[in-house]
Amino acid sequence: MSIAHRSWVHVASGFALMGSWAGFANRAFDMPAPLIAGLVQGCLTAVITLFMKRVIEAVAARFTGLAGYVLPVLAAGVISICLLGSIHWLAGTPALLATIAVPFCVASSYGAIYTISLKRSS
Repeated sequence: MSIAHRSWVHVASGFALMGSWAGFANRAFDMPAPLIAGLVQGCLTAVITLFMKRVIEAVAARFTGLAGYVLPVLAAGVISICLLGSIHWLAGTPALLATIAVPFCVASSYGAIYTISLKRSS
């Protein structure tokens, strides 16, 4: 198994990248808002990435043809937007839309790229 298929690599990368983004997106607000947003996003991304990776693998394996490409990406997007929006809202993230926009786009792209890589290797 290559390093790109290891769950911990996906989780750690997501935590660092998206946690940093959330801190940056909330930089105009007083501390600790950027720090809290960054930690919340980092943890969310780690959990979502691990869960999403497994969902994508299961859905991609279960469906063939166009559905095997579309449904895993759709599942990744729905999981991502629901969790990101609700948890950041509960955490009181001030720049909510800016905070979740990039992680949602990245999660959707990740879902597409990972699905394609799985389909090509099977």
